[in-house]
Amino acid sequence: MAPRKPARPIRNLILVLGDQLSPGLSALADGDPTRDVIVMAEVAEETVYVRHHKKKVAFIFAAMRHFASELKFAGWRVDYRQLDGAEEAASFTAAIEAAVGRHRPDRVIATEPGEWRVLEAMRGWSERLGVPVEIRFDTRFVCPHGKFRAWADGRKQLRMEFFYREMRRQTGLLMNGDQPAEGRWNFDQENRKPAKANLFMPAVPRFEPDVMTRDVLALVAERFASHFGDLEPFGFAVTRADAERAFDHFLSHALPRFGDLQDAMLKGEAYLYHSAISMYLNVGLLDPLDLCHKVEAVWRAGRVPINAAEGFIRQIIGWREFVRGIYWREMPGYEQRNALDHTRPLPRFYWTGDTDMACIADAVAMTRREAYAHHIQRLMVTGTFALLAGVHPKPLHQWYLAVYADAFEWVELPNTLGMSQFADGGLLASKPYAASGAYIDRMSNYCKGCRYSVKQRTGSDACPFNYLYWDFLTRHRERLQGNPRMAQMYRVYDKLGASEHKAITRSASDFLDALEPARPGEW
Repeated sequence: MAPRKPARPIRNLILVLGDQLSPGLSALADGDPTRDVIVMAEVAEETVYVRHHKKKVAFIFAAMRHFASELKFAGWRVDYRQLDGAEEAASFTAAIEAAVGRHRPDRVIATEPGEWRVLEAMRGWSERLGVPVEIRFDTRFVCPHGKFRAWADGRKQLRMEFFYREMRRQTGLLMNGDQPAEGRWNFDQENRKPAKANLFMPAVPRFEPDVMTRDVLALVAERFASHFGDLEPFGFAVTRADAERAFDHFLSHALPRFGDLQDAMLKGEAYLYHSAISMYLNVGLLDPLDLCHKVEAVWRAGRVPINAAEGFIRQIIGWREFVRGIYWREMPGYEQRNALDHTRPLPRFYWTGDTDMACIADAVAMTRREAYAHHIQRLMVTGTFALLAGVHPKPLHQWYLAVYADAFEWVELPNTLGMSQFADGGLLASKPYAASGAYIDRMSNYCKGCRYSVKQRTGSDACPFNYLYWDFLTRHRERLQGNPRMAQMYRVYDKLGASEHKAITRSASDFLDALEPARPGEW
């Protein structure tokens, strides 16, 4: 009997995180399945640093397990640690330390994470582990950090529109030579139509959980029973193939009307004509440029209007890349900013949905049910209310990060602190996204069934967004009245008269004093 050949030494230990589920990941780029080992771990710390929605935890773990199977099928050796396993990892550092002990590699390779705190931990690994640690850029994005900093440095204001035009030129998307398709960069003015209930509105595809996903659902049901949100029914895509099916469905059935109705809201409708693929994109199951090229192709084939195609592509190569650039340029410390000095605790109804404001009750109910709400519900309902009420931006940021399946800090934090709450003092947005109930009434059907009157400015029956809007302008007049985009509203306020000013202040004070704060540790 021939003697057994000794196992080849491990060359590289390659770490793949839960939002890096892409075969083209930079950490895998020059890997050798015969000599390298991939490490993946469901890490306890990542589930509770904020108390994530049950569906979010289940989605990420199920997608991770399926991606590990995909890698094994491709010939990779994968060292995968489940949260319910005998050697579960408390943190990423503990997971990689244990893996180094098991495999004794020459070095560790990782792709940079999406959160600053994880990157800071990685930077200390080489000394701790006693082996070289290479942290590679995440090449899945269109704009590298250095390129964004070069674009941003020296500018008085960082505006997405100008950055977006650079990304259009770089990618060639919706371009005719050096000019934008149909002569315009942006068709957003055409994308603000309200919607009406429609029996033929396309349904977002749902995918029946397989055995692997059902195992994850059982784990989450047992271990995270106290976390916010409904676990069942669970229908997210957790494989690349199903995520691609979900996007193809959007291309065929929803994209043609996405542009017109992307800002619309309807009671009980979580998705309308939105793609609902942001969670798949943000964990790496879908490729951003591939999606944009497919959208451009159906536009060039005459199957969708330009405002739909441009609106979608702007979200991907414009806004998504822009907020990532802001995050990495401004961290660390960006999460601590509070330019408006807001201090109010997060209201309890953000968790319970127990409020007479129909718009917020519906947005929270959708969030609890779906781990999803579309961008206008986030920005102009839950976000605008928090802004007007003076909620401290940090607990609001933690709420958004916890409750949405697509929320990772690099994308969620600038959207919350910068876009929604103006907490960075105007670095990201040119003005606060403050609005009265009139905006919600124009873009939704919420107000028709609400116990508050959107037509009343003050009093116990008035829509709280109305008097809170004017009260917000009053509280921040010294800071905001010089903003050209706010000046007109201050002129309107001044014409209301002293008695109306007092009624606004009194209505706002009465309402805010009665708000019940979220209870520490309750969620």
